Formats: sequence, C-alpha cells, structure tokens
Amino acid sequence: MLKGLFGANRQGRRDDAELGKGVWRRAHDRFRRGLDRFHQMLEGLEADAMALVQDATAPVQGATASAQETRNARDNYARLVPVANSLADLLPEVRRIAARAQSLAPSEGMDIPFGAGGYLNDVHRELSRAGNALATAAESVAMLRLGAGDMAAVERRSGTVHQHVNRARELLEKNHAVGK
Repeated sequence: MLKGLFGANRQGRRDDAELGKGVWRRAHDRFRRGLDRFHQMLEGLEADAMALVQDATAPVQGATASAQETRNARDNYARLVPVANSLADLLPEVRRIAARAQSLAPSEGMDIPFGAGGYLNDVHRELSRAGNALATAAESVAMLRLGAGDMAAVERRSGTVHQHVNRARELLEKNHAVGK
C-alpha cells in the first residue's frame, strides 16, 4: 500500500514538473479521466457479456439470455477493444502536446497563456474538446451496455477524439515551427 502511495506521489511530482499545475495539466488530466471512464464502461460490458454467457449455459429453468443477446454482447466487446486501444494510444500524445505547450507557455493558474496569434488558446481548446469527446464516447459505451445505443455512435465519438488530438498537435507544430 505504501509503495503505491509513494509511487502516486512521485508521479504527481513528475506531472507537476512536466505539465505544471495550470491549464495544460488540467487538459491532460481531463483526457486521462475520460480514458479511465471509457475503460470502466468497457470492463462493465465485458462483465455483462460474461454474465450472459454463464446465464445462457446454466441448466437453470427460465434462463433469460438468448443466444442472440450473448452473441451481441461478445461482438460488441470484441469490436470495442480495438477502439479502446486506439484511444489509450492517444494518452502519450496528449501528454506530449500538453508538456510541449507547458514548456512554451508555462501555466500555473486558470488562464491560458497567450501565444502569438492566440494559437495556444486553440491548442487548449482542442485538448479540452478531445477530453470532452472522450467522456461522450464513454457515455456511448454506457448506452450500448444498456441496449439504448449502437456501435456506430461509439466509433463516431472515438473518431472525434482522434480529430481533436490531431488538430491540437498540428496547431502546436505549425505555429511553433513558424516561430510564433
């Protein structure tokens, strides 16, 4: 337990040094929380699929899971794993973007540092939108779990997350390369 506590404390200090305590750190943390939530929903979907499999195979009178429900749950889980992996692959990129922005324009408060032409405001906006889109993708997984959503919504929202992260990276690279 203490090892985990000290490890978390060290990670917090590393994050403070690399990301600061301002807007860049908050944008990174928002994305990480959304990713955690997405994976929590995915784990719940896996548990639901396993419960349906057990229910369908149990020799109990009145089993409620149909073969189709079981297949759908397993298929949804199998289709979501690569989506979850692609979103998880974005976390180091979000961290790099936030760390680079922090090195260019340190932030310790709530105000977005001004960059020439206001591009840092745009970078922050895209990172914030990526975090919000990721939370919406997690919500779509929750709706899928409840039978009120579909895979297309999850995939669409996942694509939006990728677009925002890519746009933030492009803005940072383009404006920093020009010397702004």
